[in-house]
Amino acid sequence: MKTILVIEDDPFIRESIGDVLELEGYQVVTAANGAIGVALAFQHLPDLILCDVSMPEMDGFEVLESLQQHPETNTIPFVFLTARTTKADQRQGMNLGADDYLAKPCTVPELLNTISRRFEKRAVVQAKSEKQLENVRLNIAQSLPHELYTPLNGILGFSELLRDYDNLDQAEIQEIGEAIHTSALRLHHLLKNFVLYSKLELIAHHPEQAQFLQIPKVQSAAAIIQATAQQVAQQTGRLLDLQLQTHTNPGIGEVPIGEPYLQKIVEELVDNAFKFSAAQTPVVVEITQDANEFVLRVTNQGRGMTPEQIANIGAYVQFNRKHYEQQGLGLGVIISKRITELCGGSFHIYSIPNQTITVQVRFRGDLLARPLTDPMREWARVQDWQVS
Repeated sequence: MKTILVIEDDPFIRESIGDVLELEGYQVVTAANGAIGVALAFQHLPDLILCDVSMPEMDGFEVLESLQQHPETNTIPFVFLTARTTKADQRQGMNLGADDYLAKPCTVPELLNTISRRFEKRAVVQAKSEKQLENVRLNIAQSLPHELYTPLNGILGFSELLRDYDNLDQAEIQEIGEAIHTSALRLHHLLKNFVLYSKLELIAHHPEQAQFLQIPKVQSAAAIIQATAQQVAQQTGRLLDLQLQTHTNPGIGEVPIGEPYLQKIVEELVDNAFKFSAAQTPVVVEITQDANEFVLRVTNQGRGMTPEQIANIGAYVQFNRKHYEQQGLGLGVIISKRITELCGGSFHIYSIPNQTITVQVRFRGDLLARPLTDPMREWARVQDWQVS
């Protein structure tokens, strides 16, 4: 049985709507004012909220704004029930996140049709979300065994060769040891990404923990990015292909992201750029920072992505897997995107298929010096969320 919360200060209207909805088989919770309505919304987590606009103390706009600030209630369908039907009022409500307006007085069919439409729309959205979740599960089921077994088989195979060490010379033993080490590093990187992605998903469901990703804030982003990019280029044997471009003004404030997480973004994006571009083609890492914004761009030549692939990018999704072998569950880009957005930034991919691809991370100027809530206290708790 679906639950509907009715917030209305007029007792006659409130009781009338409640009676109609109960006759239609809904469970009804009523509130005589906005403050009580907000409390009941958190208590019952209704399937839909009908709310008057003009109420004393806390009006409907304030109710909606309050509920929109919390993940438990910001997805509940919200319908304004009001005599204020000017375009300005409707625009204000829609800007705050209202789903619909119902003008008073309304007929019973109008009320029921509006509610029915909201439930139908939510069902469509939920079905789409469930399909996406099923796709994620399917990709995990298909990709995880391969990704785990590939480095593991390398370790097992080369270690098996070492059992016959009496017939191996020193150079062969050294070569086998390096191969085992490479496979172990790949497995370690895969498992770290999987654990980190799980942590980011937990944080995404508890937004107040996003500040853990920002401790301590980066003081010298350009230096960290340059050093990290050079390290990745060195590891991939393409140091000469790396091009660093820096456009910064001295004295600019900190960037709202913790150093380990900025390093992680750079590692994944630069590694991805080298992975999907040919040797002796440039990988450009561009840093722009002034009072208005901080921007990191990583550009490479190669396969690129289609608009559909960019729109559908998600964890565990790897495009053209049979043609392009990709390591690491495809988590690198989505981890970078997740970290950026949880820290308040924007993440965009611009691509010309089979030519170039640019990944951009951007933070607006008003975020560059945003204070944390009691940062010294949070620093003591942040260790559980650091990249390990």
